[in-house]
Amino acid sequence: MNFENMNIWYWVIPALVGIICGILGYRIGKGSTKAKDNSTEILNLKTSNSKLKADLDACNQKVMKNAPSSPSTNLGVSAASFAAGAATSKAIAFDASAAKAVFGKNIKQDDLKLVEGIGPKIEGMFKDHDIKTWKALSEASLAECQKILDTGGTRYKIHDPASWPMQSKMCYEGRWEELAKWQEEHKHGKL
Repeated sequence: MNFENMNIWYWVIPALVGIICGILGYRIGKGSTKAKDNSTEILNLKTSNSKLKADLDACNQKVMKNAPSSPSTNLGVSAASFAAGAATSKAIAFDASAAKAVFGKNIKQDDLKLVEGIGPKIEGMFKDHDIKTWKALSEASLAECQKILDTGGTRYKIHDPASWPMQSKMCYEGRWEELAKWQEEHKHGKL
């Protein structure tokens, strides 16, 4: 076959047809796609959000009604109420068998690792800052807990100590079933 005798149109026409088909296919495909209607999903989420806000407001009102009449600090209602409640709670003798019955394993008294979100390293950090018992942790404010976590560096930024005083108060008071239920409902800290 002699390439000199080939006409340029043998190359140009297939190229033009390919380009035109590509453009038409793109335009037809783009025109046939429809935007997904998320309005019902958005409405459901807004309704759910409103219900959760109402539940939170009711819970905060309940806490405020039961809170002491001292002025609140910037630590938030929950941290202040846990600290106030822990300071006035009665000392309850540690019952290892009751804890074992609920958790299915031996529990040592004042084992901070029982609190969801606290592992051996975080427990060591708290003990280095003289928070060595469930009672001491239940009396700690959220700001104190966060300050201790911050001393560990950026690797501890993912941890949220908001519930730690509450959980440790349940441990201190021997409310094992309530603690286990709370941890299960919160998927062991993985909301």
